[in-house]
Amino acid sequence: MTTHNRRRCTALASVIAVCGLTATACGTADAAHVGQVSPLPATGTTATASSAAPSATAASKAAAGTVANASTASASTAASTSLSLAGKTVVIDPGHNGGNASHASEIAKLVPMGFGQYKTCDTTGTDANDGYPEYAFTLSVSDDVQQILEQHGIKVIMTRTTNSGVGPCVNQRAAIGNDAHADAAVSIHGDGFATSGHGFQIIQAAKSVGGSANDARSNELSEALHSTFVSESGLTPATYIGTDGYETRSDLAGLNLSTVPKILVECGNMKNPGDIALMESSSGRDRIAEAIADGIIKFLTHP
Repeated sequence: MTTHNRRRCTALASVIAVCGLTATACGTADAAHVGQVSPLPATGTTATASSAAPSATAASKAAAGTVANASTASASTAASTSLSLAGKTVVIDPGHNGGNASHASEIAKLVPMGFGQYKTCDTTGTDANDGYPEYAFTLSVSDDVQQILEQHGIKVIMTRTTNSGVGPCVNQRAAIGNDAHADAAVSIHGDGFATSGHGFQIIQAAKSVGGSANDARSNELSEALHSTFVSESGLTPATYIGTDGYETRSDLAGLNLSTVPKILVECGNMKNPGDIALMESSSGRDRIAEAIADGIIKFLTHP
């Protein structure tokens, strides 16, 4: 079960606990008096207790009604959100690939980067000091993001689905989003910096072939994911690069060549002990995936 689902289960459990509180307390009191002779009440106590009981019952009914109304409203909001996301298409782009290292010449070939520039097809990516590879991290998180988005009725296209292939080249990764006329595209990575640096960064192109309107939408996508990363991922904005977790670059073909809103997320520094502890744990990857998915949903539902 993903964190996204666990959050909802936890909320439901809380509701159940609240609804059952009065019954549990009453049951405990009754059990404590089984077989005991109740002392005679003091004068006036019977009337007071009798008049108090309906009030308690009314309060319980009111509380139950409040919970029911809140649950109905929550369900209505969720249904409305899912309805607004129906028909949306999102491209998730897990960085690098497991076969890149064994196909050095293939990933070293030059491909268009946009605006008359060229760069290599792809790279092997980085890894943690213990050998945990970036390509494994990015696919794991991307799979979780796909699952969450599809639960909301979003069509998800992955640029790769295994860790055994090569590429695709960075220009092809952009083309996949363009050809799908995606409503949003997110490239997922892990950074490899000095151990002292930590945190996430959201990267967008200085300009894309999609033009200024597309760049503005990419900026909105960037801000949406930044917000959910801060509140949900367990990571802070990068301390070693960019400004407050934001960075603009002109050398990333996957962003330059995009005609749809697209950003790249460096989910943390894989060389930093704190970041990699989160990134290597299943629960940490769940949090990161949920932050990405919720950021995308926030962007798509607030056009």
